[in-house]
Amino acid sequence: MAKTIQHIRALLRRIPARQIACTAPIVLVGYWVVLHWPLIASGGRQLLDANRVWLVAAMVATGLGWVAVSLMRQGVVLERLPAGRLLATQFAAGAANHLLPAGIGASAVNLRFMRACGLPPARSAAAIALYFLAECVGRGALLVLLIAVFPHALRLHGLLPNGISFSMGTTAAVIAAVCAAAVTGLLAVRKVRTAIRSFLATALTDARTLHARPSRALALWAGALAFPALQAAGLVAVSMALAMPVPIGHVAVAYVAASIAAAALPTPGGLGSVDAALVFALVASGASVAAATSVVLGFRIVTVWLPLIPGALTLGALVRWKVV
Repeated sequence: MAKTIQHIRALLRRIPARQIACTAPIVLVGYWVVLHWPLIASGGRQLLDANRVWLVAAMVATGLGWVAVSLMRQGVVLERLPAGRLLATQFAAGAANHLLPAGIGASAVNLRFMRACGLPPARSAAAIALYFLAECVGRGALLVLLIAVFPHALRLHGLLPNGISFSMGTTAAVIAAVCAAAVTGLLAVRKVRTAIRSFLATALTDARTLHARPSRALALWAGALAFPALQAAGLVAVSMALAMPVPIGHVAVAYVAASIAAAALPTPGGLGSVDAALVFALVASGASVAAATSVVLGFRIVTVWLPLIPGALTLGALVRWKVV
C-alpha cells in the first residue's frame, strides 16, 4: 500500500502542472470562441457599418477600465504592488473571468498575484472581499446618481407580462429573506462561525488601516466609481456607433442597472445574464428590441471577445513567469 501511494505521488510530480496551466487558458478560449462563433460573426458584421470613431472610443473606455480596476486592487492592500504587473494581471484576469462563473476566474488570478507579491493568505482573501464590497458600493452609488439626474431613464410600465406588477419593495424583501436564511444556516455551523469571525477580524483591521492612508482610500473609491462609469461609457459609445436612438444618459442608467441586476446570477463573466438584462434595460430606456440586441452584441465584441485571446495569452505568460 505504501509503495502504491509513493508510486502515485511520483506520477503526480511528473505531471507538468505549470505547463498545463500556461496552455489551459488558450485552449479554453479557443473552445469558447468556437462555441460562440455565430454570435461573434453576427455582431462583427453589424460593426462593419458602424461609426469607427465611436468604436475606438468604446475601446479606449474598455482599456481605461483595466486601469480603474488596477487602482481598486492597489487600494485594498497596504503594500505597494508593481504597477506594470498589476495592470497586466487585471488584463489577464478579465479573460479568466469570462471562463469561470461569478467572478471566480478574476479572483483566483488576483489571489495568486497577491500571494506571489508576498501577502499572506488571510490578508489576500480579505483584500478580495473588500474589492467586491467596494465594487458593489460604487455601482450602487453611480446608479443612484444617474437616476437622480435622469429620473425617467427606465420605463418598466408595459414591458412586464399582464398580471405581473413590478415592486422594488417586494423584490428587495424576498432577496433579503433568502440572504438572511442562507446566512443563518451558515452561522449554525461552529467551524464556519469561527472561520467567519477570524476572516472578519482580519478584513476590518485591514479596512481601517487602509482608510487611514488617503492614497489607498482614494485609489479604492475612485476606482470603484470609475470602473462602472467607464463600462457605461463603453456601452454609450457603442450605441452611438450604431446610431441607437436613445439618450446617452438613459443608456448609462440601463447599463448600471442591468449589471447590478445580473450580478447575482453565477454565469461566466456575466455572459447571458448581463446580456439579457442589458437588452431588457435598453428596451425599457426606449430602444427597439432589434437595436438593443445589436448594441449589446457590439458591446460584447469590444469589451469581451476582442480582448479575450490577448488576455488568455497574457495569462499564460504570467503563469510561465510565475507572476501568478
